[in-house]
Amino acid sequence: MAFTQAPLPFDFNALEPYGMKAETFEYHYGKHHKTYVDNLNKLVEGKDLADKSLEEVIKISFKDPSLTGVFNNAAQVWNHTFFWNSLKPAGGGTPSGDLAAKINKDFGSFDKFKEEFSNAAATQFGSGWAWLIDDNGTLKVTKTPNAENPLAHGQKALLTLDVWEHAYYIDFRNARPGFIKNFLDKLVNWDFVAENLAKA
Repeated sequence: MAFTQAPLPFDFNALEPYGMKAETFEYHYGKHHKTYVDNLNKLVEGKDLADKSLEEVIKISFKDPSLTGVFNNAAQVWNHTFFWNSLKPAGGGTPSGDLAAKINKDFGSFDKFKEEFSNAAATQFGSGWAWLIDDNGTLKVTKTPNAENPLAHGQKALLTLDVWEHAYYIDFRNARPGFIKNFLDKLVNWDFVAENLAKA
């Protein structure tokens, strides 16, 4: 069974008023994400992994050095789908309800969370991801290089920001800090984060 590319949860131009052009998604979703899906299908064709779930492929291939190519493409398929769902038009701002209470409890304040998340995203050298995770009942901020993700480490992802340069170069050129601030101020889909927390 072939792996498929999940549809974007919004139109290509839906985030233009909030700092991300349609052109960004034409390249990032239409080319980068699609290539990972295509490469993964080629790599697992005719193998037992082709019948596994994407999550199973990630966990199996992360532990096997001979499957590095499979892991890189499978994890990037999963990471990107998760990232698209972390975005929404007119998002950002502050969360509410149980999520807000949990962030305040585990970080001390929402501002402290923003500081930690922004720092993780800004200091991830080269390509990678910043994450809000649930680690055995405690919310934490982490960062991972390249395709690596919390799933590979047995952690529950709640939110992510893609800090590969192709995620922001069209909109922000080389100004990663501006991209991070815009994400937190205008784009975070806190409903998606709250749903993930409820399932954690």
